[in-house]
Amino acid sequence: MDADPRESFVSFGEQGAQLTYGSYLRLPQLLDAQHLESDPPAHDELLFITIHQVYELWFKQLLHELGAARDAMSAGRGWWARHLLHRVHVIERVLVQQVDVLETMTPQDFLEFRQRLAPASGFQSVQFRELEFLSGAQDPAYLERFRGLSAEEEERLARRLAEPTLWDAFLDVLRAQGLDTGTDEAVTASLRTAYHDRARYAEVWSLAEALLQHDELAAAWRARHVVMVERMIGARSGTGGSSGATYLRGRVPLQYYPLLWELRSAL
Repeated sequence: MDADPRESFVSFGEQGAQLTYGSYLRLPQLLDAQHLESDPPAHDELLFITIHQVYELWFKQLLHELGAARDAMSAGRGWWARHLLHRVHVIERVLVQQVDVLETMTPQDFLEFRQRLAPASGFQSVQFRELEFLSGAQDPAYLERFRGLSAEEEERLARRLAEPTLWDAFLDVLRAQGLDTGTDEAVTASLRTAYHDRARYAEVWSLAEALLQHDELAAAWRARHVVMVERMIGARSGTGGSSGATYLRGRVPLQYYPLLWELRSAL
């Protein structure tokens, strides 16, 4: 009697013994990535490490989604870009809410291991800087301020500085609709046209609003983050040598898409 052909397709779980939940997610490696520096071990250092590793995983996902949204806009696939940007918004709200978990750590508990972190600093997050570059805030000076970058990290940041941003892709959308993008003034006039005729320029309007939402949520995270830092360490300098909360306060007003914000006054 011939064997049931379905049996040959079993390649997962306990029956197939090939791919398991743990092996698919690389759980042994993932769960072995939290190594405390404090000695004796400070209870809250595991929370601190876990939160920041989770942030980096979300940053990786955001880079994946925003890069695809940019490419979709340039390729004339506005519907797909809108879908991806909606996902980005949901993830960014999670990033803001994650600060609540970190704030369950008291300043006293943080100070038990904070000195062990120097000279490491959140300022050194390459993926976070990639997100800013991709979103439109391209500042080459950051390459000079970074310390301890690997050659691969330097290459990644340089590539982000050289490649098109989300704003560049949005301008492609405007041009595809026959709208002028020659100067900032022309872009503002084109946006006013689109916003006053949303039936005709629905795609331009919806993508502009999606980018503005991305900008707003990024600002919300920066604002939430600085308040948490002030609550945790007050006016102390950052472990990486920055001015700490003072530096972070200075980053709160950053806007990826100033023309979209200024448009509100011109409508």
